[in-house]
Amino acid sequence: MSTQLEVLAALADPTRWHLLDELAARREATATVLATTTPVTRQAVVKHLAVLERAGLVTAQRAGREVHYAVRAERLDETAQWIAAAARRWDERLSAIKHLAESDPAS
Repeated sequence: MSTQLEVLAALADPTRWHLLDELAARREATATVLATTTPVTRQAVVKHLAVLERAGLVTAQRAGREVHYAVRAERLDETAQWIAAAARRWDERLSAIKHLAESDPAS
């Protein structure tokens, strides 16, 4: 799976979106802290964070017994650019279809 698709798959879950928002607001946090802001268990938070880490959306830094997570904004930026490029290609295709549909069939 391409990295952009991994990111989109990771972002498909509302809990992971929430975790990213929390990490962005806090700059970094542990799974224990993040679990206090979600309706899921700490173990579920850890699993969600693992998905986000595999997609390159968060980094994990061990500090003693704790793991601190932080958002990797550059991955979000790369994916946003990829989506914008795909949108431009679709706009071009739709414009071409519109032009064909509106053109004079006699010409």
